[in-house]
This record gives sequence, C-alpha cells and structure tokens, in this order.
Amino acid sequence: MKRPTLLALGTACLLCLTPFWSAGAAASVRPSASAPAPASAASASAHPAYREPLCQGRSSLCADTFDNPAGEYVGHDEPSVLFKSGVRGSGNDITYTVELPRDPRTQPTASGATGSTWNFQLRPTFWFGLTLCDTESAPEFTKTCTPDSDRNDLVGTDPTAPDYIGKHPGNAYMELQFYGPGYVPQFEGFGCTATQYCAAMTIDSFNLDQNTGVANTAACDNYLLGGVEPINWAYITRDGHSQAPANPLFTGTFENPDLTAVSPDPAKDLFMNPGDRIRIHMHDTTAGLRIDLDDLTTGQDGSMTASVANGFGHVLYTPTSSTCQAAPYAFHPEYSTANPRGNTWSAHTYNVAMSDEIGHFENCLALDAAFNCTDPGSQDAGGLDEDDGNSFCVPAEDSTLVKINGCFSADEDFDGQSYRNDWPGTFRNVALDRALHPSPVRFTSPVANGRTQYSRVAFETDLPRIEAADSQDSPPFCDRVTGANCVNPPHGAQFYPIFTTAKAHGRCMWQEGGRFIPGTTRTFGGTSTSEYGPLLKTVYPTVGFTTTTRINNFNSGDLRNPCRAGHGDH
Repeated sequence: MKRPTLLALGTACLLCLTPFWSAGAAASVRPSASAPAPASAASASAHPAYREPLCQGRSSLCADTFDNPAGEYVGHDEPSVLFKSGVRGSGNDITYTVELPRDPRTQPTASGATGSTWNFQLRPTFWFGLTLCDTESAPEFTKTCTPDSDRNDLVGTDPTAPDYIGKHPGNAYMELQFYGPGYVPQFEGFGCTATQYCAAMTIDSFNLDQNTGVANTAACDNYLLGGVEPINWAYITRDGHSQAPANPLFTGTFENPDLTAVSPDPAKDLFMNPGDRIRIHMHDTTAGLRIDLDDLTTGQDGSMTASVANGFGHVLYTPTSSTCQAAPYAFHPEYSTANPRGNTWSAHTYNVAMSDEIGHFENCLALDAAFNCTDPGSQDAGGLDEDDGNSFCVPAEDSTLVKINGCFSADEDFDGQSYRNDWPGTFRNVALDRALHPSPVRFTSPVANGRTQYSRVAFETDLPRIEAADSQDSPPFCDRVTGANCVNPPHGAQFYPIFTTAKAHGRCMWQEGGRFIPGTTRTFGGTSTSEYGPLLKTVYPTVGFTTTTRINNFNSGDLRNPCRAGHGDH
C-alpha cells in the first residue's frame, strides 16, 4: 500500500537538473502529456482538500509570510540564529562548518511513549539561509534589483521618500536545506536515504504586490510548486549540474504532474553520513549564487549554482493573466553585507541565518485507507487533535529504515517530539541522554570572504506568527498587533529548543537542544524565554502605499558574537 506523494497533495519538497529554457525566453510551462507520471499522481485529484501549492500546505518547509495572503496559511516553527556584520562581502561570501547529527542506536517506538527519538521526529530539515534578488517577487514595485548592494536595503516608512520600504527591490529567500536519513524519503516525506543525508538549494519568492494587496494570477495555484509563494528547488549534486530544472513550474499541475526526477538520485547527488563535518561556502558568481559543500570527513564534494543553465527561473507576476508564466532567472545575493533586514514579506527578519524547522512529526498507531490517523500515538492519548488527526500521514511500510507510522501536519497544539524533552541535552544523565536522543546539530559562526568574523548575533523565533488565529485551531490566539497571548514557550509545550555554544573539535561551535549537552560553555539563560528575548515589532509595506506593524517574532536583539569561528574551521 503506497501513499500518494505529499507533494502531489500539496505538501513537502521539490526538484532539480539541466537547462531547459532558451536564454531570455519567457514560458508558460506545461509538463509533457507523454511524460510518465508516478503511480500515486492520479490520487491527487481524489484529495481536493489538499490541492494547494507546496508553500501553502500544512506540512510545507517554506519561509512563512508576514500575513495570511489568502485562506489558511500554516505557520512554520523556526528557531534561528542570525549573524550580523557590516563588512563588505558578509552578505554574499559566507562560509560555515556544520557537523551532521547522529541518531541513537535504538529505534523509536510506534507510539512514541517510550524509547528513543530520532532526528526526523524533531525536524524535517535544518538550513542555512540568505536573501536574494528576485525582480518578480514582492513588494512588486520595481523590476530592477542590483545584486550585492546594500542600496537595496530600503526600510523607510514615508511613502513619498526614496527609501520607502514599499519601493524595495523584489526579494526572495534561499534556504540550503539538509534532509536526514531513516524515514520516508522525498517526496512522500521529508527524508533522504536509509542511512545518509542529502541537501537542496531552495528559493522562496512571494508573488504579491504589497502596495496594492493584489496577488498573482490564480492560474499559478494549480501548480504544485506555484501559488502565491513559488519555490525553486535543486539538490546539491556532485558535478554541479541540477538533476532536473529547478524552476517552480517544472513539476507541473495537480492534474498533470511530472515527478519523475525529483527524488534524491544516488548517481548524481551528494550524500553525507551522520557525524560528517561539512564545509559550506555560499558565494556569488556571474552565473548566480553558488553553494559548495565539502565533506571534510570523506573528501567528497558537491555544488549547485542558481543559474539559468540549471533551470532556475521565476514565476512572472501577471495578476490579470489566465495562465501561469515563468521565465529563466539567475538568482544573486541581494545585499553586500549581513546587516540589512532579510526581506519585506517574511515573518522572520533574518538575512544571513541558521534555522531549524520543527513541529512536523507525531506518532500514529493506525491509518485508514485514505492515510488519515485513526489511532493516535502517545502525544494525543486523550483523542485526535485537529492538527494531526486527519491528514498528511505516511505508513510504516514506506519508511527506508524506521518502520513506524507518522503524521506531518504542523503541530498546532505543540505536543509532539519537537516540544518535549526529546532533544539532545535535555537529560542531566549524559549516558541516558545519549542512549535516547540524537546528537546535536553543530555549526560554526560564518566567516565572510574566507576570513572575516561576524561581530554580532541575534536569536529569533517566529512563535507569535504561528500562535495567531490564521495558523492555529485552538485559542488563546496571539494578537500580533498588541502582543496579547503571544507566549514563549508555546502553550502545550514541555520544552522549546535553545542554541548553546560548546568547545568541539578544538573550536567554538553552536549547537541546538537543551542546556546539558556535554561541553556546553554558554546557555544564554538556559531557557527559550531568556534566550529568544522579548516580542519584536516589524514594519511591512501594505495596501495604499502605507505601512503596517506586526509582532511576528521573539528576538533577543543584537548581541556580541561569543562564538567566533576559529582559524582551523575554513
């Protein structure tokens, strides 16, 4: 029994390879009618409730928007570390080292009541991000964006002034997403292979005129990777050539999907082992933003460039058109430095940042024929919840390794593994913690231009955004104007993960989990309340060439970077 792919149902993940546009040619892209469709594709039409584009799906992995663009828009829980620097190049030439987490030796149990927790239960992905130019993305005031320039950083509130935020060049957000091993792979789930990681360059745009409130043509809503927030996607490959065109329209429509080239390909993609140390280098090139991954443990390497040659493109903002159209586009970093706010439309304020994506797994003991959960796991012993009881579940038999059922809807009551003491470092007993919990994801602070440190950091989580009524089913709802009922940790959570620092491999590294990870040097107060700080008010352009203010995040404010990258890191 095979479940319809989550992507076919408007959920998770995407694609990648080879040029398919002629330079400069716009296209209304439609998959070939003769292209072989996967066996599960036809079932997409049987689930009309799920027929929404990827980024509007209840289990998607996209940048959350500042407000609800149309209908329900699920929130994405993203605890983050933001890195700041005024040095030229800190916004477009960035190098990290990351240590990929390991899982415990014992496997999780079907109910989740006892036993170990694996990474796929805590997160579908973690990522390293950067703001990019996109001349067809919000705020849709101008079709010009000069890459690598802080002159793009328009944040003023006076509509008559040249720096009015509504006149900002169009912006997109890139996430280098890592997918772990052991569970149901893309596109049915969020995983890679049974035992290895893979990674993808994903780029989210936003086709909405923020000054008028007019969204792009509804014709784009029928595309799996289209909608108001279209997404480019390409795996990191060993030769740097994408395994399929990265543009948002390549996978096609709900009626005519082409998903034949969107799963990780062992013959082409870079695969990495748990525990491997990976050097990440993000840098601009004439062809587009390039990401290089060097596996310092195995000696393997891979790359991806957001270029026309790799099939990257943007969906054209044509709100009166009856068709959804796209054109080839090379994405470049928008700013010179890391100081500018990320973009004009996302809930978060990050530009150069590392973030986790949590709250997308809950156990289920039994599924019905439509893959709805009929017997919940230990998280919902009192009965099924709105968030996980009726959709986006996968059967144990489809897993590559850990054979348990799981549901991927956003955890709106905050009771899954992401919000329990299931993180590394949540137990004082080190031996017990290591036996039941994965190792932490560890990463260095970035350096710019291969040598320059980032002087400041900030901690940020978008809990207010996902506690609001348009992302939640259960009150009390967060009032994002006054801040009332916006809380950290969220209601229902036993625990919320924090970032700490440690001495690892002879250098200072960031890590995520609890405060008892061995070797920890700083805990920043030791709780999510102390670390992520107070509510943050953020200004956005809005209808009528004016501005609005939303409380979408808790933010610590800028702090001195206490964990600068060591000379041996890069």
